[in-house]
Amino acid sequence: MHRPFLLGFAICLLVCNRSAAEEPPVIPVGLDAFRWWDRWAYQRIGERAYMRSTYDRSGGNEGADASHFLYQLADDFNVSLDVEGPGVLYFARYNHWHGSPWHYVVDDVDHIISETSTADPLHPAANSIFLPETLFPRGLTWTWSTTRGADLMWVPVPFETSFRMAYSRTRYGTGYYIYKQYVPEARLSQPIRSWNTRHEPAEDVVNLLARSGQDLLPKQGSPAAERLGLIERSGTVSLWPNESVSVAEIHDAPAVVRGLEFVVPADKAEEFGRARLRIRWDDRRHESVDVPVALFFGAGTLHNRDQREYLVKAFPVFVRFTTQQAHLACFFPMPFFRRAEFALVSAASTEIPEVKWRVRYARDRAPANHVGYLHATYRDIPKPEPGRDLLLLDTRGAEGSDDWSGQFIGLSWIFSHGAVLNTLEGDPRFFFDDSQTPQAQGTGTEEWGGGGDYWGGENMTLPFVGHPTGVRKPEEAKSDEDKIESAYRYLLSDLMPFGKNAVIRLEHGGRNESREHYESVAYWYGRPSASLVRTDSLQIGDEASENAHSYHSPEASDPTEIVSRYEWGVDAFDGKQIFPAHSDIGRITRGASEFTVQLDPENLGMLLRRKLDYGFPNQRARVLVADATRENPPRWKTAGIWYLAGSNRCVYSNPKDELGAAQHVIQTSNRRFRDDEFLIGRDLTRGRKQIRVRIEFLPVSIPLIPGESAAPSAWSEIRYDAYCFVMPR
Repeated sequence: MHRPFLLGFAICLLVCNRSAAEEPPVIPVGLDAFRWWDRWAYQRIGERAYMRSTYDRSGGNEGADASHFLYQLADDFNVSLDVEGPGVLYFARYNHWHGSPWHYVVDDVDHIISETSTADPLHPAANSIFLPETLFPRGLTWTWSTTRGADLMWVPVPFETSFRMAYSRTRYGTGYYIYKQYVPEARLSQPIRSWNTRHEPAEDVVNLLARSGQDLLPKQGSPAAERLGLIERSGTVSLWPNESVSVAEIHDAPAVVRGLEFVVPADKAEEFGRARLRIRWDDRRHESVDVPVALFFGAGTLHNRDQREYLVKAFPVFVRFTTQQAHLACFFPMPFFRRAEFALVSAASTEIPEVKWRVRYARDRAPANHVGYLHATYRDIPKPEPGRDLLLLDTRGAEGSDDWSGQFIGLSWIFSHGAVLNTLEGDPRFFFDDSQTPQAQGTGTEEWGGGGDYWGGENMTLPFVGHPTGVRKPEEAKSDEDKIESAYRYLLSDLMPFGKNAVIRLEHGGRNESREHYESVAYWYGRPSASLVRTDSLQIGDEASENAHSYHSPEASDPTEIVSRYEWGVDAFDGKQIFPAHSDIGRITRGASEFTVQLDPENLGMLLRRKLDYGFPNQRARVLVADATRENPPRWKTAGIWYLAGSNRCVYSNPKDELGAAQHVIQTSNRRFRDDEFLIGRDLTRGRKQIRVRIEFLPVSIPLIPGESAAPSAWSEIRYDAYCFVMPR
């Protein structure tokens, strides 16, 4: 009697799910990026993340990567970040109060942000806070007295047309910042509206982050748990030396794991931390998680030398001790569609009895191409290569797939097994989707881990950053476990999406000179299919390529050979060349360039990447688009302004005294090659096989230092690559 209804219902589910699979998931914006933490695994198609900083442009470690500014408009206005177009600043990190008061210029309105040590920096306030406090509450911000060296800010700052950050003081003016921009017409959870002094962060987000270290899921059997449809599996296993034991297998799918926990005797915690956790999704050939237990849960070791309650008190994971037990919990959402397998492999020489486990999950019907599998990729690097970054993750070829779409969500890493801290001078450098320029370039390893000045050697643990293990110096160690120095950095609102591949690198020491033993776990969500596909490439100066793309630029220069480098690290180490210069051909114009590129008609917007000569400062242009197959002459529609601030010349200002006058030291880097991106909305690209692109140069006159004439600018073009956003398979 009910079969026709059931059949119709099944067909409706199939059609609805297929329809949903053809559109990208909604992207959480602003504070929603915290509120929607249960959607951590969802694809962010059309979202791009960038991390800029005050790093040494020569590839070295001058001033500990501090005080390198794009330009100075005045002695108290030293610009470190300059962005045009709509977007959101999601994170900023400063060393102590240095640089404060800071200018946050949102859509041409200057807001002064400071902290309480600013008034008398020679006598810093012990419990300092960001000011205005109502706009930057504790929980979304932390200062050096808690972090052991850094001022950290996670308050989202949206901007509709532009954002500029400047330091009023330059002594040790170090910092890095993560901001995001979106393809026009992307599916956002809320519109981007200019930040102002009425934007007080909602209390619910502050309260959510305050639950770090607690169970983030409702109690089993409660009405909230029933609404989520939470299902619990639990049990107890014993680990025998060098043997693998199956913990849980879940076939009740499709589903999403919401919680994974272990409880072990406290006196067996160290041995358990050295065991390996393995997780396989959907009968795939490879485990997506195969890592040491301690590192997976945010610590280099489960040795609790000073008997803290929390070794790790992060938002997604925690390690909590009682007198008798160690409790490890993870709340990363982990979707799967057919089967999930969890196993432990002991590395101890003796039995670890009474390992209690619990897995909580809920049925979930998200389209498969909306989410990625959780991955935790382990690297053991006992002998880093001199002069070259550590490679902590390269998704190209991972688990047999060349293409992956998803997001990078953090690192847990050991940076020394011998309590050596100077390796922390190493900068993070992250590359996404074939870019040869790091889209994320930091200032140091402990800065990436939320500290400053090596955390002063002290330990700390916060929702997204921490230095949970390790002593200040080898002489203080009572055991080898004391010497294991580790840190973690988790990304939620500031996670970094990719549509094709991700390459995560970390410098070891200020010039890749450290010989310390590193271990790392890179956390990422990924689906083995691209959401960003290259559909065309135009090589400027190549006659055949220019003709094939109907390239037209009447005011452009003749093709010119350029010999230079990208920003990949030091050029040479111990007399050995690490990154030799290479040559390419390009043109410059102060007029307009036009060309045609091929698209995937099913695109969801596009990314246009340009290789350029960064020797020309502050390159700015208006981008227009027309349908190349139907419109002759073209009917141009404006796609936006393409702007890249700065150049290979920067200003170094790092006076010896805290209140010393700004300096005006101009530095020129030998790295002129750079890749830059521009996002074009789907209303201009959807359903089109070709588009005609017109780029109109807009002159910008910004002096590098006060009183100097602005250097002449131009639009540089060496290569254009067209990438289409698409739904992954």
